[in-house]
Amino acid sequence: MTKPHIVALGGTLRPQSSTGRALAAALAIAEARGARTTLLTGEAIDFPNFDPEAAENLPRVDAFIETLRSADAVLIGSPGYHGTLSGLVKNALDHVELTRKDARVYFDGMPVGLIATAAGWQAAVSTLQALRTVAHALRGWPTPIGIAINTMGEGDAVAECTGQMEIMVGQIFDFLERR
Repeated sequence: MTKPHIVALGGTLRPQSSTGRALAAALAIAEARGARTTLLTGEAIDFPNFDPEAAENLPRVDAFIETLRSADAVLIGSPGYHGTLSGLVKNALDHVELTRKDARVYFDGMPVGLIATAAGWQAAVSTLQALRTVAHALRGWPTPIGIAINTMGEGDAVAECTGQMEIMVGQIFDFLERR
């Protein structure tokens, strides 16, 4: 298998968000397994509200779409805001619509790893489920394991999920090797 390109998108506009750190940690595991990786978080996914008539020809959006076009797999991470994914992440995912005329539409046939962080289990789990629904709608193949992270505990909740991240990244590689 050639060196796969794994793209992670999500997080918040805060430089050290839990979601951004979790995505970076998962990408580090993928890099250790030989992947080329790209993290799109913060300003890299801060676009105007999606408007299919006006979304093209915006430099950040164009760069985002070109990066996704080169991806072999995607990781999506979102904080849980009021029980679901953030507007920032949902809006970025809405911009994936710009690939509707591509040979590979959306995330068709790609493995998609999912990470949700929240200040409590209820929001983390419901956000993970919402991400799974969006990944399916974008024709992606969510990995069997998705990661819900409760950031309200003691210690580093992201670091405590390293084992789960290793499994998720392993599932992405297994999918890519079988394809």
